[in-house]
Amino acid sequence: MAAVASVTAYDLAVTAPAARRARGTPPPRRINGVPVYEQEFWTSKQRQANPLHEISYRGCFKPQLPGYFIDRLSKPGDVIYDPFSGRGTTAVEAALMGRNVIANDVNPLSAILTRPRLEAPLIATIDVRLRAIRMNAKVANDIDLSMFYHPDTERELLNLRAWLAERRASGKEDAADRWIRMVATNRLTGHSPGFFSAYTLPPNQAVSPESQIKINEKTGKSPEYRDVRALILRKSMQLQSDINAAARWRLQQAAARAQFLEGPAGETPGIADNSVQLTVTSPPFLNVVQYAKDNWLRCWFNSLDAGEIGAGITMASSVNEWAEVMQAVLQELYRVTRPKGWVAFEVGEVQRGSINLDEAVLPLGEAAGFRCEAILINTQKFTKTSNIWGIGNNALGTNSNRIVMLQKPA
Repeated sequence: MAAVASVTAYDLAVTAPAARRARGTPPPRRINGVPVYEQEFWTSKQRQANPLHEISYRGCFKPQLPGYFIDRLSKPGDVIYDPFSGRGTTAVEAALMGRNVIANDVNPLSAILTRPRLEAPLIATIDVRLRAIRMNAKVANDIDLSMFYHPDTERELLNLRAWLAERRASGKEDAADRWIRMVATNRLTGHSPGFFSAYTLPPNQAVSPESQIKINEKTGKSPEYRDVRALILRKSMQLQSDINAAARWRLQQAAARAQFLEGPAGETPGIADNSVQLTVTSPPFLNVVQYAKDNWLRCWFNSLDAGEIGAGITMASSVNEWAEVMQAVLQELYRVTRPKGWVAFEVGEVQRGSINLDEAVLPLGEAAGFRCEAILINTQKFTKTSNIWGIGNNALGTNSNRIVMLQKPA
């Protein structure tokens, strides 16, 4: 597949409506000679994205971000890659746009949350499968979850967990099983009746049992019964509410060719040299998100070791330590990127704006062999989710994404 026509960093900036209105303004400021464009490149309205993206995960970006670059820097059939895939925002958006997908993450939860949404089984198929699962058998639990779940809800979850484990172990697991696992993993805890648990923190952050006991005491409520089968079906319909026949075909075409890798982003031998047209990614920041602590319950449901997973995720305590890891990542990205291909490397302001990681990425990208074409700073209105990460400019009521645009020379 031929690469897209030559695109400059200025082209990327002026294609945004706000930039077109602002033409004739003074030249952009520069950081180490690299132009910086700052404005609202994509909408801040969360609900304008496809509902298929509405899976909670700590540290994720909005689908409008990868969509902006996929639209401008790739063609249908091109390979789009994310080495820090997380909940799979880049992969799902790329598949919806008719691109091929490679997703990598050291956390196996990433593929559990991403692959099923590309396969997108029919709601009727999901319903039939759910009805085939015996939910009421007596099953002993290996940990105390009574502070989270009503006894009947817990019993249904334990039966579902055992069913899914047996299907995987026997090699019978299919797209319907994987979808049900993905939705159930996403519904384990939350702060509304749409989740299996008692009232707790948002679903991207499972609290400890001790903390949940305190929450129950504070609210004065015990866990109420939640119908596991009904909630999975309801969430499935919501996720697929905007999937028409054409979108389903694109998703399933991408699923048939997709690569889901599990390992360090700096070591991806499964990706061919010069094969990726565009990478859109956001690496872990500096000691901001405690992945193992936040995902312990999701790991339990999927029989994963949260401590082992957390140990493999980059949680650097200094910019120098972070840069060492990112240097290896960028070198690997240079290897897999095709000539004239692009990397959109999204980082943020951390430690209350005292550290701008985009400035740390510039020399790393150049050392790897890329040309640093621009820094795009997308500034939007304040959002609750972004405030969790301690991004300094949220104090001023905004939320920014800082994207370093790197291009591999011809």
